[in-house]
Amino acid sequence: MLTKAQIDEYNEVGAIVVPDVLTPQEVRTLSDVTDGFVQRARGLTRHTDVYDLEDSHSADTPRVRRIKAAHLQDPAYGALTRHPKIIAVLQALWGPHIRFDSAKLNMKCAGFGAPVEWHQDWAFYPHTNDDLAAVGVSFDDMAMENGPLMIIPGSHKGPTFDHHADGVFCGAMDPSRKDVDFSKAIALTGKAGSITVHHVRAVHGSAPNVSDRDRRLMLFQFRAADAWPILGFAGGIEKFDALMVAGQTQQPRLAPAPIRLPLPPAVLQGSLYENQKGMKTRFFDTVPA
Repeated sequence: MLTKAQIDEYNEVGAIVVPDVLTPQEVRTLSDVTDGFVQRARGLTRHTDVYDLEDSHSADTPRVRRIKAAHLQDPAYGALTRHPKIIAVLQALWGPHIRFDSAKLNMKCAGFGAPVEWHQDWAFYPHTNDDLAAVGVSFDDMAMENGPLMIIPGSHKGPTFDHHADGVFCGAMDPSRKDVDFSKAIALTGKAGSITVHHVRAVHGSAPNVSDRDRRLMLFQFRAADAWPILGFAGGIEKFDALMVAGQTQQPRLAPAPIRLPLPPAVLQGSLYENQKGMKTRFFDTVPA
């Protein structure tokens, strides 16, 4: 599924875009399902176990920024956790044994999609090794104007940066510390049906969507089967093993990778968006309500 050049790019840059993974019909189905979720958000006045709402959401004008645990909310979403082309990409990077972790649908709707501040996924869930990645499945064309995922090339080879504010985890880096050169950021753009894959330690973020086009990106967290969570797995070993999507479960493999624990936990829980409200200094401007 991947060429040697793509594998080398992932290892060097920390991210790749793989085009034409989903068919146009698959994209249409996923888009229709997503439209239904947005319509069913009418009447909501607060976040729920399924919906994370934009700050500008109202009961009459539904504005959804995330569908939580999306793989559990609709079979069309859930099927992507075992999509053979996605699994083939991950196996090209890590080998035959792949374990799923979690999923969410981040929605940057036209004109008001919220930004995501710079962070490393690794700061949220360190493992025994760093063969983990987020796979983004694009339901819409991704271009600079509608807030694509951006990454700092090579940052996955560096330190794990502090994601705390006043000693409390906030799920984002303080841009005033200038831990990385944000001007080096590259955008992961591509057509609907493409996927992005970014390394768990890669510094990434995304600007608000101020265009007239949606940018809906389903994000799946996957890990090599020998990467075990340092903070443990609350569901127990049976449920952990049930997350295997290819190959067989493996014993933990320890590999050097700098970690910081996400403790004390963020004051505002529920999603990364809520966590990041604990920041003192922001990089991206927000969209007016």
